Amino acid sequence: MLQPTHSIDERPIAYATSIDFCRTLTQELHSLYLLSLLLTADNDKAEQCVVRAIGECGEDCGVFREWASSWARRAVVKHAIRMIKPAPEHPDSLPLIILNRPATSPGNDTFATIVALGAFERFVFVMSILEERSEQDCAILLRCSRRDVTIARELALTRLAKTDAGKLMQA
Repeated sequence: MLQPTHSIDERPIAYATSIDFCRTLTQELHSLYLLSLLLTADNDKAEQCVVRAIGECGEDCGVFREWASSWARRAVVKHAIRMIKPAPEHPDSLPLIILNRPATSPGNDTFATIVALGAFERFVFVMSILEERSEQDCAILLRCSRRDVTIARELALTRLAKTDAGKLMQA
């Protein structure tokens, strides 16, 4: 029988320590803050979210060392969800949703356009497109159906495409 402290090839399993998380957080602090800012759309909340995620990561959580980075990103996402509480804002079917309204933003830059999306659409877009999380993982974290995730992602992509198309027409 295999011992829980060894892998199949008999090498010791390396669990992340507080030092590993500190190293990860130091190396990725900028990207973690940017992730938090995209999700919360608010500087103060983004800072609080990252601080709480750092606190969570500082505790021993039994994560493999190689997973420290993804665990830290997931902690940021979870804290942003708790803070903002995004919920589906749509009726039961996509055709009933007003798609003519693009995400608007001052200056029409991509960051501001993403932040201008509704909270649920923004979370789904960031989690599924930018963070490349599965529909199932998004649905679990957001406590909604996969269908809600699919609709929100399509809405976000449609609104962002309309904004990008508007930029191209002005150029």
